[in-house]
Amino acid sequence: MIAFAGEGAGDPIDPGAAPGPGRPVVRPGPDGFAECYRQSFTALTKQVYVYTGDLGLAQELVQEAFCRALPRWRKVAAYDDPVAWIRRVAFNLANNRWRRERIAARYARSHREQHVDGPSPDRVAALAALGRLPDGQRRVIVLHYLADKSVAEIAAEEGIPIGTVKTWLRRGREALAGLLGGGERNV
Repeated sequence: MIAFAGEGAGDPIDPGAAPGPGRPVVRPGPDGFAECYRQSFTALTKQVYVYTGDLGLAQELVQEAFCRALPRWRKVAAYDDPVAWIRRVAFNLANNRWRRERIAARYARSHREQHVDGPSPDRVAALAALGRLPDGQRRVIVLHYLADKSVAEIAAEEGIPIGTVKTWLRRGREALAGLLGGGERNV
């Protein structure tokens, strides 16, 4: 048994009917909607609350179900049990919400950032050494060793002679070898 604010404790949840004797009075006109709302909202909220386990969500879903019933009220009022239609809409809204939450959670899990170890000391030293080279030498080394471009491709892309690219590569490798303290290393 669930009691809501303003109700006496001990009001049972009757999943098949609204409060009061029999089903609610349902008339096809706008007054019928207001009467159905007045007589059914609390009972439907109780039912959806038990279904969802969340009172605020239940109130929101029942309200939304009534909002969806209003524009088609003449048709809904003609059903054998209009309240059952509204209840079904509220349950469907709850199911849709849970489905969206599961999809969002699955998406979030699959797109969560993965921990990556920091760069090794050698990589930090290489990056620092590259940063100390002149711009031209640094660019041709990056293009040649990281972008896998040939000397001719670098010359065309940079708009410089092939001989200049070769010179900058040689000077850059020599400078890196001196900065990294040893013989020539692969970058």
